[in-house]
Amino acid sequence: MNLRDLRYLVALAEHRHFGRAAAACFVSQPTLSTQIKKLEEQLEVTLIERAPRRVMLTPVGRDIAERARRILGEVEQIKETARRATDPESGTIRLGIFPTLGPYLLPHVVPHIRKRFPRLELLLVEEKTEVILRRLREGQLDAGILALPLNDDQLHIEPLFDEPFVLAVPESHPFAKRKTLKTDELATESLLLLEDGHCLRDQALDVCQLAGAVEKPGFRATSLETLRQMVAANVGITLLPTLAIKPPIPRLDAIHLLRFDGEAPHRQIAMVWRRSSAMGDMLQALAEEFRTLPPGLLSLDDSLGSTAS
Repeated sequence: MNLRDLRYLVALAEHRHFGRAAAACFVSQPTLSTQIKKLEEQLEVTLIERAPRRVMLTPVGRDIAERARRILGEVEQIKETARRATDPESGTIRLGIFPTLGPYLLPHVVPHIRKRFPRLELLLVEEKTEVILRRLREGQLDAGILALPLNDDQLHIEPLFDEPFVLAVPESHPFAKRKTLKTDELATESLLLLEDGHCLRDQALDVCQLAGAVEKPGFRATSLETLRQMVAANVGITLLPTLAIKPPIPRLDAIHLLRFDGEAPHRQIAMVWRRSSAMGDMLQALAEEFRTLPPGLLSLDDSLGSTAS
């Protein structure tokens, strides 16, 4: 048994297809298939259920593949520890970030990170929260930028900032004559929300529950941009995180934005990584860069209201 064969097994477990697993490992399909068969013979167990159009792991195959993931993760940690012993600010960091934050936060911080850590390679992976957490646990990611709360004792949680929400309404909506509103004024409203699996949906539902609002039936968006376009098309109203209305994001004439009086509904953003990570010091330094946002980026002022194109 060697690390190469374990990588083949893990790839097969992830892709459930010999061809795609082989492509991910940069080998031919016959090579991968042969090595998996040799691994089965060596372990004297059947790892794979081979069907004409799909591949499934046997129960023992799933168990061994999961253990192989952890082994390969530890090997990468060993390599990373050795690299950083000679140059702590070099190497690669694989960072996960969720879709309703990544496109709006990264333009403001990545240029500063590149300047601060010129020898660092930052590999960004945009996925939903549950996928990022799974990949973190499996060692496929080094860190993630996620919304709190998170309940995992194995993760170090480093809070970064609080991001307020604003209310987006069509220009024809009665709220469009105003600049602010109170949260409880949403009690008679129904809001457009994202589909299941997006943490922004859960955050918006929390606000709805607090305010007495409900979800607009018969509609669920797949992206934040779809929500914006539906508001502009007079389909309904929604909550938007502040970064999603800041330049360089283009604004839409047909949307009116309102801030909340008093303490605005918000989401708390944090950077998380495994407590066992050998990269803790470097990740802490990287978190400081994400925490230091340009002045005024998260502020809400009287510039809200009708947007300009």
